[in-house]
Amino acid sequence: MVVGLGRFGASVAHTLFQLGYDVLGIDTDEKAVQANLGQLTYAVQGDSTNETTLRELGATNFDAAIVAIGSNIQSNLMTSVLLTTLGIPLIIARARDTLHGNTLQRIGVHKVIYPEQEMGEFVAHSLFNPEVLEYMDLTPELGISKIRLPDSLSNMSIREAGLRGARDKHGLAVIAIKRGREVTLAPDEDDKLHKGDILVVAGKDEDVERLYRSG
Repeated sequence: MVVGLGRFGASVAHTLFQLGYDVLGIDTDEKAVQANLGQLTYAVQGDSTNETTLRELGATNFDAAIVAIGSNIQSNLMTSVLLTTLGIPLIIARARDTLHGNTLQRIGVHKVIYPEQEMGEFVAHSLFNPEVLEYMDLTPELGISKIRLPDSLSNMSIREAGLRGARDKHGLAVIAIKRGREVTLAPDEDDKLHKGDILVVAGKDEDVERLYRSG
């Protein structure tokens, strides 16, 4: 169940539906509901801050609920409280800031996400390196990046390219290689890199930048 069909909520709901899950989307805005008809299992207009409404929609039959309401913190919190009360096995809620997130955790939400913060971090980390397609930070300086393979490393093995970790030439370790629809996890150091490969690497931001400068 996805509560809130704005851009973020609709994106989550569509992806879950495409992955084969039954998805109920709820929003108070009739236009948002109409825009999602046919793209979810069910899209309905309703007030998620009303316990009777949630029960009538069969909320207790769902394995997970995602509270994607972003503009109205009060509705976000009230919906989360009700879902907790109804005993939904997994509740994920969107938070605007740390205070909001801490409050959600205190009322029993299992996982809190910060879409705006995460997008801001991605923009900052990719600002001077457009080859970074996605980013997840582990520490302020260390993270996991999804990058395009520099052409200069094509036809080299991972070892020859110097991508075996902190002690190697570039200080980056290859976690996975995506080649078209095929993904290789934990590739061997003798695996060849091909032009057009997408790499998932772990390392420092400065090492990713240096990889492209040297190429």
